[in-house]
Amino acid sequence: MKPNKGIARRSALGVIAGAGVAIAGRRAFAADPIKIGFGIQLTGPLAASGKAALLGAQIWAEEVNKAGGLIGRPVELVYYDDQSNPGLVPGLYSKLIDVDKVDLLMANTTNQTAPAMPLIIQKKRLIMAMFALAVNEPFKYPGFFQMQPFGPNGKESMSRGYFEGAATIDPKPQTIALVGADAEFAKSSLEGARAHSARMGLKIVYDKVYPPNTVNFTPVLRSLQATSPDLVFVASYPADTVGIIRTAHEIKLGAKMFGGTLVGCQYTAVKQQLGEALNGVVGYEQYVPEPTINFPGIDEMLRKYQARAAEQGVDPLGYYVPPSAYASLQILGEAVVKTNGLDQRKLWEYIHANSFETVVGDVKFGSDGEWIEPRLLTVQFRDVKGNDFQQFTQPGKEVIIYPPKYQSGNLQYPFVPRR
Repeated sequence: MKPNKGIARRSALGVIAGAGVAIAGRRAFAADPIKIGFGIQLTGPLAASGKAALLGAQIWAEEVNKAGGLIGRPVELVYYDDQSNPGLVPGLYSKLIDVDKVDLLMANTTNQTAPAMPLIIQKKRLIMAMFALAVNEPFKYPGFFQMQPFGPNGKESMSRGYFEGAATIDPKPQTIALVGADAEFAKSSLEGARAHSARMGLKIVYDKVYPPNTVNFTPVLRSLQATSPDLVFVASYPADTVGIIRTAHEIKLGAKMFGGTLVGCQYTAVKQQLGEALNGVVGYEQYVPEPTINFPGIDEMLRKYQARAAEQGVDPLGYYVPPSAYASLQILGEAVVKTNGLDQRKLWEYIHANSFETVVGDVKFGSDGEWIEPRLLTVQFRDVKGNDFQQFTQPGKEVIIYPPKYQSGNLQYPFVPRR
């Protein structure tokens, strides 16, 4: 994987597919670089997310180096393809720490961050994750931070907007069906959905997981449909999401509300694939171009990303992971400058003690490394026509129904399958 500008090299490392090292920008530096290391999904089922995140990180590094680096030193990104395979993660991070001698560490998804945590804790290293749901709950490690805006009790925060939307339905829903992938992120999300169901007095009439390699969702959804739920909550990954939504239309699934933590609906390729089948579906996003959203710097960052997206074969809109990757590095960079060094404890103490203005808005972390204020956007797809992805650059296609601060519309119900 070559960065868009600068110097890069690749190497094969046994079971690890490859590595990339990039010094972005053109300014000449005499000092040794500050190395920022991470595993990233450049191949495998999560590659679309990983490649987009990498470009977001590269844009930040190029800007910083062009402006003079951090504390007089250039920034160097050191990254390895984990092939979307959590089993490769411990060895990958061991190499980053012990062989590459990186100064700062980042991580990506829940499934890829969790396996790295024992090593990170043993080495007393700061880790900034981008999409790690409730990973630090069992560890309570002070050097862990993550950029997904779940807030405290991330398992419940992930699905809170769905259930807050459901609470507006009249008459009040009585039953709910829960279904998701048999994988860590999805199971954590379902756990939160059960807690919300209990809080709302909903009767759970279906609660099952399916194997991650499932491709035919007709038996799953027909079994679910037989319970006649008022609400259907799904926790799925990209390929599953496409199959589940298509199947819901094929079997004419009836429900007052259909959606959940559907990973994949955030990606432009999935939006294009599903097109009008998305209408009425409730999901989540990090950013959408609704009039209630105006984070400083987000437009400029996305313009730079979108100008290079086609050339690099990544998500052309970049609303989901690139801003979080960029914001993660904004926070790390500020901590390095303000503490004037790379002492891990000083860095994480600074991050805990301060708030940060980033392209995903103001961020303040709690003692668990999660955002103090939850800000995951719950959206409902509306008025999608055809498969042109450019329509998603306009407001009104993903209406924000939660949180109230950013709400741009109310939930529309019931969910109506395509005829």
